[in-house]
Amino acid sequence: MKTVHHTIAQRLPFKTKNNLLVTSAFLTGALLLTGCQSTSLGQYNTVAVKQAPSMAKKTLETALQKQRRQSFSYHSNLEIGNNQQFIDADTNTGTEKMAASDYVDEHCEEAHDQAYAALILQAEQQNKDVLAVDYDTKRDSIRQSYFECVDAYHAWDDHQYDSDVKVAPDYQALFDNYEDKQRPLDVKKAQLLDEYLLKPLSIDSQGIYQPMAGKATMLASAQYQARNHHSSINQPIYMDFKNGDIYLWADNFAILNSELLDDKLGTKWQNKWLKIAIDDGTLPKGFGGEVIKSHFAALDATYDAAPVSQFNYVTANSLASLSPKLPAHQLSAMLPSDQIIRRVQRFEDYQASQQKYMQIFYDRISEKYPELVQEPEPITAFESIQNPKAFTSKSIVQKILAMIKDQMNEEATTGETVAKTEVQELYGFDKRGQLKWEHLRRQLDNTNTADTEANNDKGMRIDVLQQYSAISNKDLVFPNLPSNVQTPNTSNSIDLRKYAPELLQYYQDGNGTAVGKMVFNMLPMVRERIGSVE
Repeated sequence: MKTVHHTIAQRLPFKTKNNLLVTSAFLTGALLLTGCQSTSLGQYNTVAVKQAPSMAKKTLETALQKQRRQSFSYHSNLEIGNNQQFIDADTNTGTEKMAASDYVDEHCEEAHDQAYAALILQAEQQNKDVLAVDYDTKRDSIRQSYFECVDAYHAWDDHQYDSDVKVAPDYQALFDNYEDKQRPLDVKKAQLLDEYLLKPLSIDSQGIYQPMAGKATMLASAQYQARNHHSSINQPIYMDFKNGDIYLWADNFAILNSELLDDKLGTKWQNKWLKIAIDDGTLPKGFGGEVIKSHFAALDATYDAAPVSQFNYVTANSLASLSPKLPAHQLSAMLPSDQIIRRVQRFEDYQASQQKYMQIFYDRISEKYPELVQEPEPITAFESIQNPKAFTSKSIVQKILAMIKDQMNEEATTGETVAKTEVQELYGFDKRGQLKWEHLRRQLDNTNTADTEANNDKGMRIDVLQQYSAISNKDLVFPNLPSNVQTPNTSNSIDLRKYAPELLQYYQDGNGTAVGKMVFNMLPMVRERIGSVE
């Protein structure tokens, strides 16, 4: 089976729309979700920075297209940060006021109380009385600010009914958008989240991509490293595209399976792979290849339609001045670049591009295989799980394509207000013109809403750096696994399609866990085959 371009792997984790998540699930069965190898673009120097945006776009397009058939070793690092919230608060000069309460009519009193409480704390730390003459100026300032706020609020309230009433611009900006304004408590929560979760947490993946050999690997891992807590979890993944199989490390699922379903499992899954066959033979011949062609066609069409103004050359030194700052360890890997191309899209343009990609991809598949896009009979998600026909590759693809279509139609008719955020991509080349890394930055607060949860996410962002290098024959693909299980085979793997009937038979014989019996008795497909389990 052919392989796929790396762009899906890098971008899908950051697409919050359901249609993109659906596409990820759809393509996983036929495509490789990883990066691509570097490609030669010729010699460059500092003059390249001054080249036209049209040259940057064309250069990057050529590089990405050439990458599609190259082998490589890759390492991806994902960092989540939210320090922009309290950076904004620290740099607030008073021209943009923060909300102090949950309700606009309580703002002035709450702001006064918070300011006075802070002054009391300061006095206690200095072993003084807050009424001491030392604090006369600050107390007067707090009092005057309170009176000023009350007058401004009444003026703003009257302004709703009489446009001739004048309101101070800073207070009008505050009161008009009060529910969306940042609060001191929001800043404090952001600081705690950043210090106790986001900074100690990192997510990585590494592996190799060999399209000519029809295989790829991924070692996905998450690490949490605090002063008194160190933990890590890893999931090895092996993808065999010639046979259409994906292998997961069975050890990671053994305990849960043994506790809930298979109490006879023991150590049978120890040091074993779990084989998942993607195509059971029900999909049309050549479907996987057509998926890849449609994917590339949609990518090229959306890229060609992108405005030239989105692309430009930047210097390595300019990366350090980006705001919010890039994660330090990611920045250090990006700085030694001889040439960097930057692409910046407004989020609404990014959404439109993804919508166009989905439409082109869907249209090509539906035209080539109309039997896969027939309107399915109305059925609930739970009923589809119970129906044994839902587990064929063809029926699963049909349902996913239907979900993609529904999501596209929903987005076409739903007008969301999009915040003024950007999606930034950076591409770094070495002196030989080889692409050595790609970086993607996304803000998470992309829609304007007064929803509390969305407000708490304001300022959060994701930074992903993916680096490329030549494949080393000396290093193990999965450093955390024994040498004899680096490559899955019949002797070191469990075939899920063979294991499932064996487990059903186990329950038919009256065995199994209480949870397992409850689950299997809920499924009509089980009752048809083995009757009710006792």
